[in-house]
Amino acid sequence: MSHPLHASPPPRLMPLLVLAGIVLSAFNLRTAVTSLTPLLDVLGDAFGFGSATAGVLGMLPTAAFAVFGVATPALTRRLGLEGTALLAMTLAAVGLVVRSFAAEVFVLGLGASVALAGMGIGNVVLPPLVKRWFPTRVGAVSTFYITVLQLGTMLPALLAVPVADAAGWRISLGIWAITAFVAALPWLWLLLQHGERLLSTRDSIATDPTAPAGRVSRSPIAWGMALMFGMTSLITYAMFTWLPLLLSEAGASPAFGGTMVALFSALGLVGALGMPSIAVRMRNPFVIVLLCACCHLTAYAGLLFAPMAAPVLWVILLGLGPSTFPLALTLINLRTRTPAGSAALSGFMQGTGYAISCAGPLLFGVLHAATGGWLWPFAMLVVAVAVLVVGGWLACKPRWLEDTW
Repeated sequence: MSHPLHASPPPRLMPLLVLAGIVLSAFNLRTAVTSLTPLLDVLGDAFGFGSATAGVLGMLPTAAFAVFGVATPALTRRLGLEGTALLAMTLAAVGLVVRSFAAEVFVLGLGASVALAGMGIGNVVLPPLVKRWFPTRVGAVSTFYITVLQLGTMLPALLAVPVADAAGWRISLGIWAITAFVAALPWLWLLLQHGERLLSTRDSIATDPTAPAGRVSRSPIAWGMALMFGMTSLITYAMFTWLPLLLSEAGASPAFGGTMVALFSALGLVGALGMPSIAVRMRNPFVIVLLCACCHLTAYAGLLFAPMAAPVLWVILLGLGPSTFPLALTLINLRTRTPAGSAALSGFMQGTGYAISCAGPLLFGVLHAATGGWLWPFAMLVVAVAVLVVGGWLACKPRWLEDTW
């Protein structure tokens, strides 16, 4: 079905504004998460909370991403993709401001929840925006925005403690509201200048008889994507949480553990830069999933049986394994025919996937506490890799979502 947006050439500035909006929004999809976790000790002292509250704050991101992953496709049908993107960045900015002015733990959590709601909506709405505005450049634009997303994950973590030491924790948490506000501006300009044109497109998508609505859950592609994405996130969050303790118990210094976490995070850029452009050139990219699984399993064996023999090598392999994250984001558009299908698949994949990933750090820690070792926690991750491979096999087969429910 043709949409009015493509019925006549859009004004030349519109795609540039959309690209700016996509890239700036991508930068803000993790700032609320990685600006907070390095300051949990400082905030615990300031607000008087302990490890239980810190654990709740640590679980908020995946919980919010899961809830708003499910809810966002309905928002896109009501507000349109561009209107939903504006809502996402507005909520992110407001939540970050509220969080930075918090005088009690409840307000801190409330501000974080609002900001994470915006970021959860943003997670889902960016792939269908790429699908609609840049259908012939999915690989290039996906590479661009996923790389910027990784930068937006790393920079707040690197700057959180130095800025807090120099200007206080409120400034350290609050400065990221500025980047979220800036990301809202292209969407606001688009809607103010071209609202009527975009409104007609929204209405056509909302009434599109091929729009998937709830039928997406009947598709093996959707479940494959959700399992691949969910297992990747589960493994990644478990390693972010427990890698420093694992290395320190093996004899490494806390500083070395922190450096290895930074290396693990930085390697996400490798997948972000390479994976989308590789995926669009492959009819069935399942071999990539198998290579990522091999990286995971080799890293687990090394960390379990000889952690200090070659820790940098193990962490490099551990960091390359989650390249299935940018692969999944790219496949959203490679396995759907329309922006409506892309929005539905994005919401289902991320909503279900993040719900699954919530259990990762918790279950890994429970198994370690119960057994006193790392064998059973890593056995859990081996099972997760097996499920990831099954999900990848379903997701990578060359077919369309709209043909499979």
